Amino acid sequence: MQVSLESLGSLERRLTFSLPAENLENQVGGRLREIARGAKIKGFRPGKVPTKVIEQRFGAQVRAEILDGMLRESFGNAIRAEKLQIAGNPRIEPANESGETLSYVATFEVVPDFGDIDVAKLNIVRHVAEVADADIDAMIENLRLQRRTLKSVDRAAQQGDVVEVETWTQVGEERLPAEGAEHGSTVIGSESMFKPLEDALIGLKAGEETVAEVEFPAEWRAPQLAGQKASVHLKLNHVSEPVLPEVDAEFIKSFGVKSGDAEQFRNDIRTNLERELKGALMTRLRREVGEQLIAAYESVEMPPKLVENEARDMVWQTVEQARRQGRQIEAPADAHLNYMDAARKRVLVGLLVGEIARRHELRLEPKRVNETLRLIASTYEEPQQVIDLYRNDQQLMAGLQNRVMEEQVIDWIAERAQHTEQPLSFSEAIRPA
Repeated sequence: MQVSLESLGSLERRLTFSLPAENLENQVGGRLREIARGAKIKGFRPGKVPTKVIEQRFGAQVRAEILDGMLRESFGNAIRAEKLQIAGNPRIEPANESGETLSYVATFEVVPDFGDIDVAKLNIVRHVAEVADADIDAMIENLRLQRRTLKSVDRAAQQGDVVEVETWTQVGEERLPAEGAEHGSTVIGSESMFKPLEDALIGLKAGEETVAEVEFPAEWRAPQLAGQKASVHLKLNHVSEPVLPEVDAEFIKSFGVKSGDAEQFRNDIRTNLERELKGALMTRLRREVGEQLIAAYESVEMPPKLVENEARDMVWQTVEQARRQGRQIEAPADAHLNYMDAARKRVLVGLLVGEIARRHELRLEPKRVNETLRLIASTYEEPQQVIDLYRNDQQLMAGLQNRVMEEQVIDWIAERAQHTEQPLSFSEAIRPA
């Protein structure tokens, strides 16, 4: 195979390589003959379908599949021969598809030269935490709250009550809404409303009204109220108090503990909280290691197209997340420019993690993949179905393997870097940093 390599810039390369046309045709012919032996086409006996019919029906697909495989293999061989580490996916285009030789041009970016990567110089804060009995008690209280019932009461509202309220707000000369009032409900103390407004409801009975003079924070979710002083008119319409269920055998069984045993219930909760904690601590460690790597290698040039693609992917993720939340947003064509800095940092960390794994010959641990898959599956009602879904979906499994490999490298770095431990409570550890 003839190979020609050109530099298009500090990190962009163009590689020209060729394939023998005869090899392609031989493989296509062989595959079509295999199909012909077992093809079931209406109007023909099995094994007796004319070659021309097989070619018309399956030729284009078979040719495309075999050519794709040959291109991947030939490109991979050329890259290894040139001792290149590519960054991202190459763009492969035909240069000449006629005659005895098929020529192709691959344009791609390469991993920058990071020089000596000495992780021992990094100084990492490693957060540690454990699940305490108090955390289990708090989770049980949360589960009781989820199963609470409401009882109407004829008394003044107090902390923990569920209240139905209508409001309207005066901001300078503007009334919001212009007519009528907004209706809603809240749990006093939950701060799902602005806390000063919830506090103003304490002591009111159904049918009573009050006016709260407040100043909304500058980052308040309603732009017309953000940073504004306002008079908020509140009318309490209904008060209910929550009635929590007892933690008895029936309650415990409703969460999948068939025995109804309280100790088993607590053990299951501990297992779930420990799984959540493990994930939260890894997220913190990944962020900490990433920040240290960025600080140490921020001067290294990144492949520009790879960074741009990452930025565009971040825009897509933002739009997709909004869609799942029921919001429709339109991203302008240049929206990715706002994500370029964050994308560059992601690419830098990703390439460094990959380079560290390559240099130190770190290999994916199947045991860790299986453990992670079981942990993911355990959060669903039918764990085995989730496991089967991953094992039968190459894309899902590849994503899982990439995640596990990254965690392996992050752990490897953290073990060799200088580090100090910072204890956290369970609630602190799982809180987004």
